Amino acid sequence: MAEAFREVTQWKDSTPTGVYLLEGDKCFAFCNYKGEITTFTKPLQIDKRGRKFEKVQNLFKANVVETDPNVIEVAGSKGNVYHVNTVEKSCDCPGYTFRGKCKHVEAL
Repeated sequence: MAEAFREVTQWKDSTPTGVYLLEGDKCFAFCNYKGEITTFTKPLQIDKRGRKFEKVQNLFKANVVETDPNVIEVAGSKGNVYHVNTVEKSCDCPGYTFRGKCKHVEAL
């Protein structure tokens, strides 16, 4: 379950921080210092090394769609992460997008 965290890192150059919707090292949404929310269709991997976060009330609930339980993540041959829908037998990789079939779906 993703939770909201405010970044409290003190940067030397006064870099503005924001609030992140995180689950482990995956970022599902971001709210910048202006209050503008960006949601990601594919979660971004975030590096937390050298950064500090504090848990805050989740302000993203109305802006984030729940993850589909029929969609699994698979690693591509070059390390990219793709999402395969096991019911629809579809994938968001370039091969499936272009040809309508791919090795990720065939592996199911």
